[in-house]
Amino acid sequence: MNGPLEWIAALGTMIAAALVAADLGRKVTGWGFVLFCAVAATWIVSGLTSDALPIAAMNAVLLLINAWGVWQYLLNPKKKAVLERVEQEAERIEREVEAEAR
Repeated sequence: MNGPLEWIAALGTMIAAALVAADLGRKVTGWGFVLFCAVAATWIVSGLTSDALPIAAMNAVLLLINAWGVWQYLLNPKKKAVLERVEQEAERIEREVEAEAR
């Protein structure tokens, strides 16, 4: 398990973790979960082709967990509606703060 597939999966996992940990907003975190899903699928393929069943099994579970994260952060209609309103309020507040700073 030291081929290009594993290196791609490892680098993708690190980038996804950085996106989630950076806390740059719901959309960026959601895309971090999308990347986690992609690399989990890559790890599953790698585990199955390398006879590393524990890696494949663990990433199958992680794929489900990360898919739930994609739903929570990007696809849930109720949360999307709330996010849109929060973003509108944030823009209004930013304008007020800029006006006060002048």
